[in-house]
Amino acid sequence: MTKYVTPRMGTEAQTFLDANPDIESIHVVWTDLCGVQRGKVLRRDEVVPAWNDGRFLPISALVLDVTGQDVPETGLVFDEGDRDVLLWPVSGTLKRIPWLEVPSAQYIAHVHDLNGEPHYADPRNALDMLVKRFAKDLNMTPVGAVELEFFLMDRKSALAGKPLAPQSLINEARPQHYQAYYLQDTDDFGPFFKDLYAFCDVQGLPAKTLISEYAPGQMEIVLRHRSDVLKACDEAIMLKRVIKAAAEKHGLCATFMAKPYSQWTGSGMHVHVSLADGEGKNLFAAADPTENPLLLNAIGGLKAAMAESMLIFAPNANSYRRFRRNSYAPVAANWGINNRTVSLRIPAGAAHTCHIEHRPSGADANPYLVMAAIMAGMHYGISEKEDPGTPVTGNGYERRAKYIPGNWFDAIDAFWRASILKEYFGKQFVDTYCTLKEVEADRFYAEPTARDFEWYLRAV
Repeated sequence: MTKYVTPRMGTEAQTFLDANPDIESIHVVWTDLCGVQRGKVLRRDEVVPAWNDGRFLPISALVLDVTGQDVPETGLVFDEGDRDVLLWPVSGTLKRIPWLEVPSAQYIAHVHDLNGEPHYADPRNALDMLVKRFAKDLNMTPVGAVELEFFLMDRKSALAGKPLAPQSLINEARPQHYQAYYLQDTDDFGPFFKDLYAFCDVQGLPAKTLISEYAPGQMEIVLRHRSDVLKACDEAIMLKRVIKAAAEKHGLCATFMAKPYSQWTGSGMHVHVSLADGEGKNLFAAADPTENPLLLNAIGGLKAAMAESMLIFAPNANSYRRFRRNSYAPVAANWGINNRTVSLRIPAGAAHTCHIEHRPSGADANPYLVMAAIMAGMHYGISEKEDPGTPVTGNGYERRAKYIPGNWFDAIDAFWRASILKEYFGKQFVDTYCTLKEVEADRFYAEPTARDFEWYLRAV
C-alpha cells in the first residue's frame, strides 16, 4: 500500500498571520461533489495547527446532497461509521476576506484520508489526478480558464421563490428586455461591480472582462487563463463567493442557477482549454484548426465522452431547463470554428491562441469536476486518436449530431454506464457520484410543486 506523506505547511500560515495581525477568523472552504462550498470557521490560534496537521471532517460530509442531507446509500455514511477524514490546506490560497465586518481570511482545502491519501470523493482531488496523468502519460500541461454567467436579482422576490430582475443601484430603472452587451446595465450596477473588482483585487483573483449578458440582470465575468487548471478552478470557486458577497452588500441576490427564469436564457460556465508542452508552447496552435491533429483528436475525445459526462456538466434538475434550441446552450455533441451554436467551439483569434471553448456546462456545475471531465475526454481522444468528424458550419441546432442526454434521469443512466469516465475517474467515484445524484433526483421529484397543483388539481 502506498504510504502518503502530508506536508507540514504551518510556516506559510504563520507568515500570513504575521503580515495580517488583525485577522480574527479564518474560513476553511471546501467544495463538495454538488459544487456547494462547505467548511469550518477557525479562530486565529487554530490556523497554524490546521496547516500542519489538517482538520477533521466527518466522511458523511463528502456525500451530502445539494440541500445538505446525508446520502447513506453511497456507503460513505453509516457503513463507514461516519469516521473522520482530514481537510488539508491548498498552498497559496490563504487570502483576506474583504467583505466581512470581523477581520477574516479564508483558504481552500481538499480532503485526504488519515493515512494522507487523497480521497477519491473529493472533486479537487479528481482533477489533480487527471492533471498528473497528462504529465505522466503525455508530458503535457493542461491550460484553462473559466467564464461564469450569473443573474443579479431583486433579493426579496428571489428569496420568496418568484425572482424579478433587480432595480438599478443608481436610478429607478429595472431591466426588462433582452439587451446583450448593453453598457447601461453595467452602469446601473456600477457600485456592485466596483466592490466586486475591489474584492477580487484583495484576493488576487484575475477577474477581467465584464459583460452584460443576454437576459435582464444577467452578467458574465471572465477569469484570465492559467497554466495550472487547478488554480483556475480554485479561482472560479472564490469568484462565486465574491460575487454573492458583493451582491449581498448592495441588497441584491446573485445566483448561478442554470435556468432561474423560464422566459429568459440560462447561465452557462464556459471553459477554455488548451495543452502546453514543457516550454509552455500552445500545442493546439494553428492558423487552420483542421490542420492540427492533436487538437482534432482532443475534440474527438470530448465528443465521445460528452453523453456520459452530462451529469457533471448539468448536475441538477434545473440544469436541463437550459438546453433549448437557438438558446446559445448546446443540444448535441458537435464542434465548429467560430460558431456559438455548437458544444465545442474554436474561437476566432491568432494562430498561437487557438484553443477549445467547452460550452455545455451550466453555471451551477462543479468547476473541478467539469474541468476533470474535459481533461478525461481530451486524454482519451489523444490516446485513441479519435476523429471528431467535420466541423459544423451555419446553424448547429439544425444539424443531426450525436445524442446527449436531455434530462436528469437519462444523464444519470448514461453516467452509470460510463466507460470513458470510469477508466479516468475510477469505478468508486462513478458509483458514488451516480448514487448521490440518483438519490437526490428521487428526493427532488418526491415533493409536489405549485405546478403540480396548477396542472392537475382540478383537471384530473
